[in-house]
Amino acid sequence: MTIKKLSRRDVLRGSVATGAGLIAAGSGFPVFAQDAAPAPDEALPVGGSGKLTVIHRTEYFEAAQTAFRDTVQAFADAKNVELDISTTNPESFGDFMGKMTAAVKAGNPPDFAYTSNVSISQLHLLDLVEDMTDVVDEAVKRYGDIMPGLNAAKTAQIDGKWWAVPLIGTTTGYYARGDKLKEKGIDPASLKTIVDRREAALAISGPDFYGWGFTPNQSGDGFGFLIATVQAFGGHFTDETGQVVTFDSPETVAAFEFLRETYDRNGKYAAMLPPGVESWNDTGNNEAYLAGQIGFTQNAFSIYAQAKRDGNPVYANTLLLQAPAALNGDSRDGGNVGGWMTVFKGAPNAALAKELALNLLDPANFGKIAALGSVLFTPAYQNLWTPELLAAEPNLATIKQAVDVTDPFLGQSWPANPNAGVDAIRAQGVLEQSVGNVISGRMAPADAVKDAHQKMRDLFEEGGIMQP
Repeated sequence: MTIKKLSRRDVLRGSVATGAGLIAAGSGFPVFAQDAAPAPDEALPVGGSGKLTVIHRTEYFEAAQTAFRDTVQAFADAKNVELDISTTNPESFGDFMGKMTAAVKAGNPPDFAYTSNVSISQLHLLDLVEDMTDVVDEAVKRYGDIMPGLNAAKTAQIDGKWWAVPLIGTTTGYYARGDKLKEKGIDPASLKTIVDRREAALAISGPDFYGWGFTPNQSGDGFGFLIATVQAFGGHFTDETGQVVTFDSPETVAAFEFLRETYDRNGKYAAMLPPGVESWNDTGNNEAYLAGQIGFTQNAFSIYAQAKRDGNPVYANTLLLQAPAALNGDSRDGGNVGGWMTVFKGAPNAALAKELALNLLDPANFGKIAALGSVLFTPAYQNLWTPELLAAEPNLATIKQAVDVTDPFLGQSWPANPNAGVDAIRAQGVLEQSVGNVISGRMAPADAVKDAHQKMRDLFEEGGIMQP
């Protein structure tokens, strides 16, 4: 077998696709970026000697963002240095990697960035960031080990060195309407698998209320739900090496049979299906859940945060559940780093920027921001999960449990580590299209699986990963 290697030019050419997909590519999890207000395409801030230049993501809660900026300002004041601070995410700068490359080459990059939607492996491959091993080592010494379920080292530790510092952790949110379950006498602890949750979704459905809030349509949410379902039955894209497509299996066919039955508008589960769920995009389940129309869904924590921020009555009735276990009982818990801190190559104030990273992790600062950021700003280090923080939000304990597992699930690439082949499958929508063929009746489950398997083989070989 041969594996096509990407040059720096190849990576730079593809870097315009930064965003939620790259988070997933780094961690293997179907994780979705938090909502952010759109921003115009603009130039990166220009770094300079004697001026600490900081760019950071837009926070969902304005109070949390204000606390973050106040913390950075207090640090700059204490160091007697001018501060240039601005909000961003990589998409708002258009060709983020290209602009960062130009800034580094010109010798005037920003000093420090705290972002969610950027690939650390790309930043390293393009030689755009400084080695942060000393900062990570010090952070662990002060604040405890990085939460084991975050898979942080697989994302940012390359050639034995850390190229970014974890600031916050996250996982996928699995939501249920606790009040509806209580009405039907259903114990949430009994809902261990996707099969259990389907039965509960049907039980809580009624006039103008639909239990099932999962779309099979081509989208971030659709892909996340479908691959989790396939894997729950024991199916997977590749073998453990990540190099050989193994999608066509009895386990995958069983998962497709489950999905055919679930979305049959004339079948047993029709009453739990919201109108149009088959064609929802990534906002469909958000809108339906916040409107009080659906009982179960999975999504980024922006749904939960918006309900809390807006005083929506669904907030008080929302339970966060553990990730559904596989049908054989195997855990699917795990997460990823939701916010990274980087220092750019040749930054004029690199040493000061590294000090800032540790200052933001200081419990006096981190705890204040986290309390205001709710479920969107949770610790990446063991000792920052304080009793005070856990008491500030009733569902934080569920998130901590998900990211505190010692053997976290690998996510979409399971049983292999994250790899480019699986990323290509996701980008092409092969899984969603094949399930669509089943739901529409165009193909039987076994035929759809075989067809998708061949398409995946073709993608791998086009990328230089030859199949046996």
